[in-house]
Amino acid sequence: MNGAQPILQLQDVSLSFGGLTVVNDVSFAVPHGARVALIGPNGAGKTTVFNLISGVYAPDCGRILLNDTEITAIPSRRRIALGLSRSFQNIRLMPHLSVVDNVMLGQHARNKDIGSLLKPLGRIWRSRARQEAEARLKSFGLDLYPGEVVANLPYGIRKKIEVVRALMSDPKLLLLDEPAAGLNPRETANLKDFLAEISDRGVTIVVVEHDMGLVRGLCQHTIVLNFGRKIYDGPTARVQDDPTVLEAYLGRHYTTDAAPAGEKRRHDHVA
Repeated sequence: MNGAQPILQLQDVSLSFGGLTVVNDVSFAVPHGARVALIGPNGAGKTTVFNLISGVYAPDCGRILLNDTEITAIPSRRRIALGLSRSFQNIRLMPHLSVVDNVMLGQHARNKDIGSLLKPLGRIWRSRARQEAEARLKSFGLDLYPGEVVANLPYGIRKKIEVVRALMSDPKLLLLDEPAAGLNPRETANLKDFLAEISDRGVTIVVVEHDMGLVRGLCQHTIVLNFGRKIYDGPTARVQDDPTVLEAYLGRHYTTDAAPAGEKRRHDHVA
């Protein structure tokens, strides 16, 4: 990865549920401005790592740092205020609210008390919060939908709206959990361009994703987990030729060296 200072660091982080270790001594660093993919087979621990970073879970041991500030024991809300935001695999928009009202809810982490938390949902149409939300939607080409009820919009548009809502807390680091899940190829291509634009505006992106087309098109660097352990940490362009990664996905007998010549590219689905 490039020589930029890390915005995020995991240092020897582990977590167990009962007798099952789900994250096992994981360490990695994400530089400012990077686009990083976190991939692995189902059950590898990817979303659990996101939950540790965002404060849903506390690790059994190890340290998590955001901009050199240790956040291991800091509550989720304070992590947002420090510059961390995330989306989830399943869309968590309020389906009965309008697009702009959903986006305004993303400003909650910047509010200091209950009164200011509720203020964006008041009836003052041209409130400062609403103007800011509308401007953010417009800046990403979503200004056609501000008054639309979210439930009435196409799935791909709702995915983008959720990302814009996450951006309303002005994050420096954005965690995206399977943003392309449920999207068709055209929607995925549009999402890739959308996320690249967000990255170009200075937001560091870490994405959990199974769509390797999106990973290759968006992320310069990839980290691979398997059974809670890190097995690869390097350039995205090389991840599908790494023997340890191929073994994790396809089995020991089916590595690039052992595969029949005509079948070597059948591991394109790795993620």
